[in-house]
Amino acid sequence: MPETIEELVKQAIAAAQSAGTLPEFEIEDCGIERPADTTNGDWSSTVAMRSARLAHMAPAKIAQAIVDNLPSDPSVAKVEVAGPGFINFYMSTSANNDVFREVRQKGDDWGRVNVGNGLRTQVEFVSANPTGPLHVGHGRWAALGDSLCNVLEFANFDIQREYYINDHGSQMDVFGRSVAMRYLQLGQIASEKGIDIDAAAQVLVEDRGNFVEDDADEHPETHPYMDAFNEALGGNSYGGDYIVDIAKEFWAHDGDKWMEADQQERDDEFRERSYRYMLARIKKTCDQSRCVFDEWRSERSFYVKDENGMSMVDRAFDTLRKEGYVYDDEEGVVWFKSTAFGDDKDRVLIKHNGEYTYFASDVAYCLDKFDRVDYEINIWGADHHGYIKRVQSVAEAFGYPGKYEILLGQFVNLLRNGEPVRMSKRKGTMISFQELLDEVGTDATRYTLISRSSNQTIDFDIEAVKQKSNANPVYYVQYAHARICSILRRAAGVTEDEALEMGMEAVAAKAIGEDYDLSLLTDPTEAALARKLSEFPDLIAGAARDRAPFRLTHFCEELAAAYHGFYAACQVLPSEGRPVDAGLSKARLAACDAVRINLEVALKLIGVTAPDVM
Repeated sequence: MPETIEELVKQAIAAAQSAGTLPEFEIEDCGIERPADTTNGDWSSTVAMRSARLAHMAPAKIAQAIVDNLPSDPSVAKVEVAGPGFINFYMSTSANNDVFREVRQKGDDWGRVNVGNGLRTQVEFVSANPTGPLHVGHGRWAALGDSLCNVLEFANFDIQREYYINDHGSQMDVFGRSVAMRYLQLGQIASEKGIDIDAAAQVLVEDRGNFVEDDADEHPETHPYMDAFNEALGGNSYGGDYIVDIAKEFWAHDGDKWMEADQQERDDEFRERSYRYMLARIKKTCDQSRCVFDEWRSERSFYVKDENGMSMVDRAFDTLRKEGYVYDDEEGVVWFKSTAFGDDKDRVLIKHNGEYTYFASDVAYCLDKFDRVDYEINIWGADHHGYIKRVQSVAEAFGYPGKYEILLGQFVNLLRNGEPVRMSKRKGTMISFQELLDEVGTDATRYTLISRSSNQTIDFDIEAVKQKSNANPVYYVQYAHARICSILRRAAGVTEDEALEMGMEAVAAKAIGEDYDLSLLTDPTEAALARKLSEFPDLIAGAARDRAPFRLTHFCEELAAAYHGFYAACQVLPSEGRPVDAGLSKARLAACDAVRINLEVALKLIGVTAPDVM
């Protein structure tokens, strides 16, 4: 419809210019918009204000000249000039209602737009260190990143989803040593107390619980194993219960094989196997959250030498050195000249002792990214704000200015019945993303985590999100979809099992048929449904451009509310004592089916199911 109005306005401008009513000027965008207030029409054009300087005329006079020269069109019922020069279009009932037919014809493709023009774009998100389970903050990035990818693909971006595995550097050594120490403690406790490994593990878990409770360290006698653990590792360790779980895995597989082994051999073995164990656990959680990555990129791979003895890190540094952006100081430190791109200081790549910095890997990773795609989007937590400029400076140094986009996201406040759930990353006390998915469910978790803009914090009340009532947004939206499916099944005369076998598209086709008259839909609630549906393509375009998939949750809730209002006002199927004209019933069924399709498309884009039965 906006394309039709755009063409009518352009024809009117050309006609007015030919008649001498308007001077010659060219304008590409006629500013076709949806008025917020329906009394101002179904669509509005701001072309008169946009062209006032070009025409050297008052906007109101330009608008009137356009209206006077508008060609007639059966879809337009009335046109008015309003305010300083708005041109408001009031569409015919048939034109407005045609969206119901369009949605049903396009089905899963309803709302697709071309914003991306096939741009090869990588979205890197989550990318948590493989040294512990994903926490709820990671879960938000999973929901946000995957939903954004879905929306961008729907808007014709060529998307690659990527998880960057930080599997290089000292944190992996600390992780391996932490598991090894717990393994040794399990053996020690089992031997000293004459108990099995499971019982020994429980001793460690209780000991750590006492350590967490003893915040001021006033009762060290209650947590001797945790104290010994920290002392042995110099306080540089991973202390969560999951470390004990991994250590138990070693005992289950290898028994006491590593109790008397060489320390370096033991540390190496525990590092590698613990890493694989945790990475598998992270992948499982991502899969359960319906967040599937195209690529899991290993940081270690950037340090592997090729047949010419060059690693990706070497190649990246050489490329930047040739451009004058990498230099050495008198102490042997290797620097990236990020001040050349507006950073507040240059950044160290290799320390004086020859150790590579974390940033060195990022430099190689940046080059690796642009070897594969044309545009990059990263999703980071807000605490990484200070890292943005140096990374974007690297992209610019490689010749990709403006191609490296960083989205920062705020964190999640986890509540239970309105009370904060106390968590401490330092002490390893938290509710993991996996635990949240298990308790709340994937649908409710994803919907809630995507329901706010990424620059807003989310208050996630576990008990509220689990409620099956209209006060819970995800339930409210899913119930609207299930209600429509129930109506369609009744109209088609099929059972739930038969509908499951047929599929809802076939059920709807049987219930409605091919011949229905949408001009019969004249109730204000029917017009509200049509208007809401017609907003969806523009919503997708805006959500893609603004990286704002949260808008889909708002749309779903508004569409569900419009449907529930329609359902209360308009009888769809005849019942005893309440007949409905057969033609009107079919038209209303078609409207219901269009809403069903749009809800399913929108929910799918944010990774939430649209149940047929609730």
